[in-house]
Amino acid sequence: MSDKRAFVDTNMLVYLYSGNDEDNDKRRCVHKEMRQYNCQISTQVLNEFSNICVKKLKIKANEIRVLINQICSYCDLVYVDEDTINKALELCSRYNYSYYDSLMLASALEYGCDYLLSEDLSDGQIIEGSLAIKNIFT
Repeated sequence: MSDKRAFVDTNMLVYLYSGNDEDNDKRRCVHKEMRQYNCQISTQVLNEFSNICVKKLKIKANEIRVLINQICSYCDLVYVDEDTINKALELCSRYNYSYYDSLMLASALEYGCDYLLSEDLSDGQIIEGSLAIKNIFT
């Protein structure tokens, strides 16, 4: 693992735990990529992941708790606070991303991440001169 920090988008966690055979290649790619960095996630990401587990993946609450513990064992958990929200609103208007994507960007910037691992944002875009968006599937 390098000393580089990567913020992990919710969709990366979904690929890790979906159990869908169609996602095997993406699952391996996410696993390999996350081993290369000091990974960070936010409370927002855990909430989004939990919601997807309940609604789409039909995973039971006690199993989701186990997954959350696993995720938190290899990712540093960062918290969304008032400053993060204000930064997200600023980024939302500056970069034209959705509020929730901007909230992840704000969290990644606040905690000094070098990369945001996501398939949903513009691969290679640099945010605020320091955070690179990285689509690991391209």
